[in-house]
Amino acid sequence: MRAVVQRVLSASVSVGVEVVGELDQPGLLVYLGVTHADTAADVDRLAAKVWGLRILREERSASDVAAPVLVVSQFTLYGDARKGRRPTWQAAAPGEVSEPLYDAFCAALAGLGARVERGVFGADMQVASVNDGPFTVLLELP
Repeated sequence: MRAVVQRVLSASVSVGVEVVGELDQPGLLVYLGVTHADTAADVDRLAAKVWGLRILREERSASDVAAPVLVVSQFTLYGDARKGRRPTWQAAAPGEVSEPLYDAFCAALAGLGARVERGVFGADMQVASVNDGPFTVLLELP
């Protein structure tokens, strides 16, 4: 399981013309990728890591300041472009595996106390954000 975590001043995700998730205050934008071997235990570990990660201003975590989190599913985090010019997606879990884990990740964050905004799994989304810093971290569970 991989997550790209960005500290943002604001962020939104739209499907077509409809805004489906939005952060109107500083928080975290999380792009979440799932691979074949990921489990519910991985979801809980990664959610706790994101919620407690001290990347907000003054070395605070989202849990310290009740910062909101916008979570967007992104299978392309498992793209492999080491050979040729066209990435392969073989390491990305199929939708029937990754969608329940995406839902569980959002629920785990909410269970920890986060206000969670979401994209729409599998949709063609447009993401807008104002990165703060910029500050971006890649988290990957072993």
